[in-house]
Amino acid sequence: MAPVQVRKRLLFGSLAVSAVASVAVGFILADRNTGGSSTTSTEATDTRPAPDVGGIDTNAVVEGKPLPDVNVQNLAGDDIPTSSLIGMPMVINVWGSTCIPCKEELPAFAAAYAKYGSKVQFVGLDFLGPSDREERFARGKGVKYQLLYDGNGEFISTAGIAAFPVTLFVNAKGVIVRQTGQLDEATLAKYIESDLG
Repeated sequence: MAPVQVRKRLLFGSLAVSAVASVAVGFILADRNTGGSSTTSTEATDTRPAPDVGGIDTNAVVEGKPLPDVNVQNLAGDDIPTSSLIGMPMVINVWGSTCIPCKEELPAFAAAYAKYGSKVQFVGLDFLGPSDREERFARGKGVKYQLLYDGNGEFISTAGIAAFPVTLFVNAKGVIVRQTGQLDEATLAKYIESDLG
């Protein structure tokens, strides 16, 4: 092989390796800048941090205690006293679109509401505060039950909630009878039937 051909092959090979290396470095830097996460255009993304609840590392145990008597908000930002929700058995799911397990369990809550919604009240309580984006995201997952917001953190602070998601099963008298983390559809149905049925 002539020296010119060898040099051309080496040059093209070097350029190809450089191009691949540049692309790889670009992906690594982009991944670092996004924290290694990506979202599709159908997911809601929100950069607002979860509310500060005073450095609590785990959720306080609230089973057997009354539902915190505080104000939460509807999408319009109007205050809704939690005491106005008491009177029928209730499932309160505290969630936010920045919480991956919260997003994963929304379809299970939508299915449970379709099955039990006539005898059990369902409330999705978003810890991020009133947002059209949050509302659209939940509705896109099939959620048809009432969505309220704890934008000022009063509910989660009073209940001692620091890790999400949290689901509270509340009897008709307003007493929390069960507190859980992430749920699948079968477990959610089991708890509704055993605790609120």
